Amino acid sequence: MNLYKYVSDKLNEKLGFDAKLEIPRNREFGDFSTNAAMVMARVAGKNPRELATEILPKIQELDFVKSATIAGPGFINIRIRDDFLWKSAESASKITKAKKPLIIDMDYGAYNVAKSLHIGHMRTSIVGDMLYRLGRVIGHTMISYNHMGDWGRSMGFVIAWIERLHPDWPFFQPDFTPNGDCSQYTIDPVELDTYYPSAAALAKTDPEFLEHAQIITAQLQDGHPGYNALYNIFMPISLESMNKTVRALNILAFDRDLGERNAAKYSAPVEKMLRDKNLLVKSDGAEVIIVKRDEDKKPMPPVMFYNSRGAHPYDATDIMALYYRKVTDNPDKVIYLTDSRQSLHFEQLFRVAELLGLFPADALEHIGYGTINGADGKPFKTRDGNAAGLNDILSMVQSAVRDRVAESGKKLDDETINMIALAALKFNDLSHDLRADYIFDPNQITSFEGRTGPYILYTAVRLNSVLRRAGDFEIPKTVELEPDERNLVMELLDFDRTVQSAFDGRATDLVANYAYDLAQLVNTFYHNCPILRDDVATDTRNKRLTLVKIAVDVLTRVLDLMGLKIPKEM
Repeated sequence: MNLYKYVSDKLNEKLGFDAKLEIPRNREFGDFSTNAAMVMARVAGKNPRELATEILPKIQELDFVKSATIAGPGFINIRIRDDFLWKSAESASKITKAKKPLIIDMDYGAYNVAKSLHIGHMRTSIVGDMLYRLGRVIGHTMISYNHMGDWGRSMGFVIAWIERLHPDWPFFQPDFTPNGDCSQYTIDPVELDTYYPSAAALAKTDPEFLEHAQIITAQLQDGHPGYNALYNIFMPISLESMNKTVRALNILAFDRDLGERNAAKYSAPVEKMLRDKNLLVKSDGAEVIIVKRDEDKKPMPPVMFYNSRGAHPYDATDIMALYYRKVTDNPDKVIYLTDSRQSLHFEQLFRVAELLGLFPADALEHIGYGTINGADGKPFKTRDGNAAGLNDILSMVQSAVRDRVAESGKKLDDETINMIALAALKFNDLSHDLRADYIFDPNQITSFEGRTGPYILYTAVRLNSVLRRAGDFEIPKTVELEPDERNLVMELLDFDRTVQSAFDGRATDLVANYAYDLAQLVNTFYHNCPILRDDVATDTRNKRLTLVKIAVDVLTRVLDLMGLKIPKEM
């Protein structure tokens, strides 16, 4: 239940006025407050405090209101009845479904074929997965895309490097036909990851190799049988490597692993649309789309559709991908999640989409995220100066968790260690404003105390332990809530509002930090409100066990939205 919305709607209905509802920092003053009297006084030309006195009885008539009092120049503090809160708490873990469900294509991940996932893919993967989960539980039809880099210059580099290593393979022969058995030509996944960086390094010093790789790229896109057959060998190997990392991060499998190659199939209809609208302009041997507007104050380069070699750059395949999504999904919204440094590219892409009539401007959205930095404030790298691999980062965090567990004298199995490590890694990423940079410190994020994922997991483990020891219990029909119990209930009833706000604002940190705030209130409640102690009355015991059960349900849902699982013990 979204308690905030319920109270706000009922209050506005009663007053016939859209009043702003606020949550006081100090709950001692009330559960909610409103400045309705102050706003209405400006319209009516009355003293705010006097007007507050007039409308106070109307607010007190609402059946869920226990008391309403005036504070300061005319604020009205509202306290909710215990019995109403108790009954509402039964549905605290439920999420309100969207009144108008949308079809939303989400483009995140964007992994590159023949390249292992690295730290630059961490935020797009973790944040994208959570936004996808949020949209889905709200009731939208979410379609996730891993728009892979699988058709551009990097593929030419990989094929050129394979040719350098295996010049005798048949794929490079002029008379190659794709009818034979190619199963004998295998590539080790770890070795495959070295091909692109090796080729890219060579291309910087060897113009002939660079030229050859560029020709291969154009010929691959033009249907070269040998290059395409070779591509079909290493592509599945690379995709399985990507998916292995995705599974390790407990990220939901993408609905569609479709990248530039799939998009390129729609080159003809997109080109026809562009030519019909006279949008292609020749420029230094290339063909581009002019997207600059008269009102632009900043540089706005044209979008390249064909480069001077006749190949499509990724700008062009992104247009084709939008066309594909339009004719297949016909989504109400397309959301891209990438590094914020790509904001210009997406502004250009969205302008092309408008020019073609594919999508209106408000149907396309780019979310740019900040960088993950080391202690020096610079992008996080390994000791050898390279971008850290995602698998390496996960191993790094797992090692830090093992060290902490060993220091505590506990023994936990590998599965539990992995759960804790994922909680440390993902909570740390999600709890920051996704548009801001942040510092990555494996030792800090694996602490079992403070604002960390392990702290939240430990809280959930503790609550489950209480329920196991308690066994069966009866849920009281009516209760009186003590201050710590009331604070916990109010936070539990803010879950739905938090989920809705997080998705609407594309702010995953709202949910992550809600999980931490809830865990804190749970632990305060646990320490101040004895549950299983012998001197606790049965009614009080059952009331508190019910709160524990509701808190577990909400924490479980919150953690699931982050792609986390609760261990049996910690």
